[in-house]
Amino acid sequence: MNIILFDDSTRYALLPFTHTRPVADIRCGIMTMRERWEHFAGKSTGTLTAPYLQEVFLLNGGSDNLFINGSIFATGELYDDISRLEHMQQLVQGDTIIAARVTDAEIHFAPKLNTPVKLKEITYHNPIQRLKHIWEIFSLNEAAITADFELLTKGKTSQSIPEGVTVKNAGNLFIEEGAIINPGCIINAEGPVYIGKEAELLEGVMVRGPLAVCEHGVVKMGAKLYKGTTIGPGCKVGGEISNVVFFANSNKAHDGYLGNSVIGEWCNLGADTNCSNLKNNYDSIKIWDEHNFKSVPTGLTFCGLLMGDHSKCGINTMFNTGTVVGVSTNIYGGGFPEKFIPSFTWGGSEGLTTYRPDRALETANRMMQRRGKTLSPEEINMYRHIFERTQEQRDMFANK
Repeated sequence: MNIILFDDSTRYALLPFTHTRPVADIRCGIMTMRERWEHFAGKSTGTLTAPYLQEVFLLNGGSDNLFINGSIFATGELYDDISRLEHMQQLVQGDTIIAARVTDAEIHFAPKLNTPVKLKEITYHNPIQRLKHIWEIFSLNEAAITADFELLTKGKTSQSIPEGVTVKNAGNLFIEEGAIINPGCIINAEGPVYIGKEAELLEGVMVRGPLAVCEHGVVKMGAKLYKGTTIGPGCKVGGEISNVVFFANSNKAHDGYLGNSVIGEWCNLGADTNCSNLKNNYDSIKIWDEHNFKSVPTGLTFCGLLMGDHSKCGINTMFNTGTVVGVSTNIYGGGFPEKFIPSFTWGGSEGLTTYRPDRALETANRMMQRRGKTLSPEEINMYRHIFERTQEQRDMFANK
């Protein structure tokens, strides 16, 4: 039986991150949503997503497939219940399709899982948790780290705590093989602290859990990391960071504050980049809903920067509360830029212009080549499609 993680209408609420990935590949906690399902399934998974993404994220279907909603947080109990589905059955809760068991010929992508034949519905009564809003990537991250820590460390033994490292609540610290914690680091594991394989904390780092530094992540000297923070694989960070999710291979290597934020893959924040995460009047923060072309309330007092893949900003860049930055942008200059910066734009507070896709893709490849990677032809097609479908947004904000 194949396992395929599918997107539904939730993907539109998770832009700009779902411009370049299915919902299942969003990181919340130590793992991505996909990695969590694969942990319980014990096998790799396929993807059912928007057509322009399907060449990058393959379906890998067949005659017997278990389709699972990629926006739902996996648990062992839920996976066991889903795996008991019989052919032509689907598990539902209210308007949410949790899972369905069908052939790949009987299903295709739509805002709601679409089949040409009627499936037998089974109502699921136990609680489920899912990503429904972009800000939940960071607001649910602390709880997700705690749950993932238990899954990933169960039955395993941590490396020993190195000399010269101060740790409070050492039972909540897990150090994977090859990880390095240099002398002078202070770790308050009042919540679980996970240090992944080959990750490194340089001298003088201070962290407070729940917190994760994933495989090959690097935390620069003297950095301060607060709870609810995930430093994704291959990321390099410094300065002051609180309740932030870095997906993978992104850099905030210098001083500056970042709080209640999400940074996609292959981003770079220049030295002394800062974001505001609290309004001066302590009011609830609104952010730009890219799909519906309007501001929406988050219900949160704290919300910082939400930055899509391959976006960059120059030194001393300032971001206002609840700023949403699209894919492949280049932001620089004094003052606060707009609170929504469309994909493939170049500029800052003094105005934005189109960032031509050939130049943007050239920059993307240069950054990736530093780590032995490059964009595939399928990914290049994906980015060109994103450029075309976001032209209306660039036109709108260029005329402001």
